[in-house]
Amino acid sequence: MLKRLLNVSLQTKILGLVTALILMVTVILTSAFTYIETKQIRNHTGSLALQTAKTISYMPTVIKGIQEFYPSRELRTLATQMQGQVDADFVEVATRDGVVYSHTSRYLIGNKRPSDQNYTAIVFGGYYQTDTEFNDKKALSGKAPIIGEQGRILGVVTVGYFYEGIHERISDKVFTVITFSILALFLGLMGSIFLARNIRRDTLGLEPAEIAQLYRERGAILRSINEGLIAMDKTGRITLINRSARKLLDIDNDWVGKQIHLILPHVDVDAILNGTQVIHNWEMYEQGRQLIVTCTPVVNKKEAIGVVATFKDQTEIREMADTIYEVRQYSEDLRAQTHEFTNKMYILSGLLQLEHYDEALEMIEEESKVLEKQNQILFHQIQDPKVQAIILGKISKASEKKIDLEIDSNSSLAELPEHITVSPLVTILGNLIDNAFEAVMDQEDQHVSIFTMDFGDDIIFEVTDYGKGISNDEIDKITEKGFSTKGSYNHGFGLYNVKQAVLELGGSMDIQSESGMTTFTVYIPKESPQEGEA
Repeated sequence: MLKRLLNVSLQTKILGLVTALILMVTVILTSAFTYIETKQIRNHTGSLALQTAKTISYMPTVIKGIQEFYPSRELRTLATQMQGQVDADFVEVATRDGVVYSHTSRYLIGNKRPSDQNYTAIVFGGYYQTDTEFNDKKALSGKAPIIGEQGRILGVVTVGYFYEGIHERISDKVFTVITFSILALFLGLMGSIFLARNIRRDTLGLEPAEIAQLYRERGAILRSINEGLIAMDKTGRITLINRSARKLLDIDNDWVGKQIHLILPHVDVDAILNGTQVIHNWEMYEQGRQLIVTCTPVVNKKEAIGVVATFKDQTEIREMADTIYEVRQYSEDLRAQTHEFTNKMYILSGLLQLEHYDEALEMIEEESKVLEKQNQILFHQIQDPKVQAIILGKISKASEKKIDLEIDSNSSLAELPEHITVSPLVTILGNLIDNAFEAVMDQEDQHVSIFTMDFGDDIIFEVTDYGKGISNDEIDKITEKGFSTKGSYNHGFGLYNVKQAVLELGGSMDIQSESGMTTFTVYIPKESPQEGEA
């Protein structure tokens, strides 16, 4: 336990020691002062109350007034004057029978009060201090007998001070002591902070234990993080490469001390430091991996002193997302195909039960021809399995909706490049075909056609619907976020997402529309945008 308490910074040790000493001294002095001051104030107040009671009891006016049948005004006036002179809380003059002749509270004058606490003064003629209670308040009182001729005791004078006022006077003095103690504590803390900072400045701001611990933590962090990390100074010289970066970029630690542009040609350290170049979530491909690169300036006292580049491997995440998309697409395809073929099987079963064998045979031959024609184009002329899966699902969906979905017989598509994954394809083709379905739902001739070709350096996807068409004003706005010709909630995002997916692949989209026909054409370069920049 002691070792753990001592294992703190130098500044904390100094602050703790000074604070503890000052607090200890403050507590001791305050406690001693409070005890002494309380005792002195109580003794002084009690002595003052007793002396005042004696003085009043000796006055001829009091001796004379206490013998009268009714309380006199002179007696009350004298008692009030004496109360004001000694700042007492109350002064009471009562007969030996307890009848009050003078009191701070006038409603008590003429009334008889219990005289148990006056017993010593009345019987023995004693002068003494005692604790009394008046109006539910405790008070320190002095009592003196009023002695007449021949030593006869005529009554008792009581002068009292409430403990509440006594405690307030004590608190005021204690508060003054505490105020000076807090000031001393504050000055001590400031001095200890100044001393600790001065020592830390002499040791470059770190203690030996902190330096060792920081070095160990730095090494553990660099080894444990999955992201690659390369640090460089403001000249572009590499100062640090962690293990993940060496693995992702297939380099070794010998690259430390070399220029960053030999690894990342697109990184301009000067441009990053002065803010003219921002590299945030920039995609690059290395060793068959998709990496996301972010470069952040290192700033010390508002001065850029270097750059840190981080690398995140998105390959596994992208592959997992593509797999999920494929599974979802296959599930939708199977559901649509199951539903469609179930309906056809019901029809075929009905024809057979009615013994309409010729019509049943004709239906089977017709379906076989349609499937053979589609399969010829879909599986022989279109080679990419991702596009095949998407179109196959839409064929089943079109059959459910009684829409004629035609694949242009001139379509020809080889397997797509690696950078064109299933996720953007589903966004582009899925939304375009679904929009075409909705466009022809109200038409008598519900016909949609798809054409695709990898021509030259581009891959072309063309979706044509034979709906009512789109006006020129709508063509300019139709790819804006939230714009929809349907005018209903939760629409207006499909074509916006298509546009964004096309732009991310470095492609473009063209829209041609006239009365009775609308064609969306998407051009995607076979070369990835990052490879094109390189």
